[in-house]
Amino acid sequence: MTTIEYLSLNKGQKFLYKIGNFFMSIPRAFARFFRKVPRWLNALMKKLVSPFVTLKDAMVYSDYKVRLSFLICGFGQITRHQIIRGVIALIYEIAYIFFMITVGVPQLSMLGSLGTLGQFAIVGGATDNYDNSFTILLLCLFSIIFTVLMVLIWYSSVKSAKILYDLERIGHHESDKQYIKDFLGKKFHTILLSVPVLGLVIFTVIPVIYMVLIGFTDYNTYHDPQSGLLFEWVGWLNYSLAFGSSGISGGGMIVLTTIMNVLLWTLIWAFFATFSNYFLGMIVAILINRKGIKLKKLWRTVLVTTIAVPQFISLLLMSQMFAQSDGIFNGIIQAMGGPQINWLGEPILAKVVIILVNTWVGIPYTMLICSGILMNIPEDLYESAKIDGASPFKTYMRITLPYMLFITGPYLISSFVGNINNFNVIFLLSGGGPFYDITIISVPQLQNLGQTDLLITWIYKMTIDNPSNADYGFASVLGVLVFAIVAFFSLIFYGRSNAVKNEEDFQ
Repeated sequence: MTTIEYLSLNKGQKFLYKIGNFFMSIPRAFARFFRKVPRWLNALMKKLVSPFVTLKDAMVYSDYKVRLSFLICGFGQITRHQIIRGVIALIYEIAYIFFMITVGVPQLSMLGSLGTLGQFAIVGGATDNYDNSFTILLLCLFSIIFTVLMVLIWYSSVKSAKILYDLERIGHHESDKQYIKDFLGKKFHTILLSVPVLGLVIFTVIPVIYMVLIGFTDYNTYHDPQSGLLFEWVGWLNYSLAFGSSGISGGGMIVLTTIMNVLLWTLIWAFFATFSNYFLGMIVAILINRKGIKLKKLWRTVLVTTIAVPQFISLLLMSQMFAQSDGIFNGIIQAMGGPQINWLGEPILAKVVIILVNTWVGIPYTMLICSGILMNIPEDLYESAKIDGASPFKTYMRITLPYMLFITGPYLISSFVGNINNFNVIFLLSGGGPFYDITIISVPQLQNLGQTDLLITWIYKMTIDNPSNADYGFASVLGVLVFAIVAFFSLIFYGRSNAVKNEEDFQ
């Protein structure tokens, strides 16, 4: 559509065009992605080959100090005045060898079977010499990670030794003092980023990898190391159950249909929970910030005070207020001659109530964020719009909303992703109810599942809340599904937000 054709559209048509163009741009983005894949693969192959070329040069075109670095990490640095760097690499190599001999190799040897002797399989008295599948899998994962890190440190040591050798040949020596100076100067960002990267690996990457691995096992109540039993690899069995196969417990199509229903409700909930809080909170902030509104500090203080109340107290209180038999709302309705309403017992009504309560709880947070941003919008823009005869609605659509979306775009995306995993509101308000009928409950993986449960609350009920019949393997499959959804929305929509694409314009 040309610019003239677009300008000839009315407001409603322009809005529908923008919405349609947004969703149409998603397939085009995927097409552009796949067109770039060959170029990325070519660049990847060059990067994969480059380390081998470096190692070859270090072996062929260097002295014995560099060659010994292939066996003794840090030897090339220690013998060329970079003692601190070399000693650190050597210490890690010694620690790695000790760990692999004492822990890594014995555990990796049992990775295929995840143990052979469970606690309950021991004959001839009590002993501590039994296997634990959970520990074996975890230590094998750590061993692989330590090995990858060892390879990186080893390669860095050899490469650095070759660089120091080349510098020495032209009469230049780089000491520990110069190395530390570089780290505190042009490489200081490496030190700053190392802490969050380490935290990311420990608290995010390792749990995600472990969760994926658990999805390929039969880890459940009947194969639980805490009960003295072992679990083993079952391949794609849990995934086949999730995607419609009969699986290990039957009812595959029921499971697939249920997953789709829970996924649909999860996305609907995340959409309304995010945008209702966002726009209503923004409207409240705009009303408070308007000229002529008295007691602005009072209204802000009242809303801030609601945040001071722990959310779980507010949600439990609202749950009691919406109770069918002795709830306050039903008491008022009955006092006025009306019938009891099962607020949290009807699926559609329960979902509406949950969204409304979440809006009531979340508006103060959004109001605070929007208030600070509204105060930074140049007043000249509003004065110019008023002189040009723009209505309040048009001023909001052309000035306030674009500015707010530009600033809060990443927050909006993170809020949407957070609501996908919003455990508190669902669990404390409705407990996931109302529950499905007996046909659904007859499948073990669906026990205690309610029609307002999200994927995250379903995972909780399948594991922590159901210790007598927990299925950690299938729950891990749902966890992978949640991770895929969150990654999709985070990467796709964040990359397409104006806050990222037009960052320089704002600066």
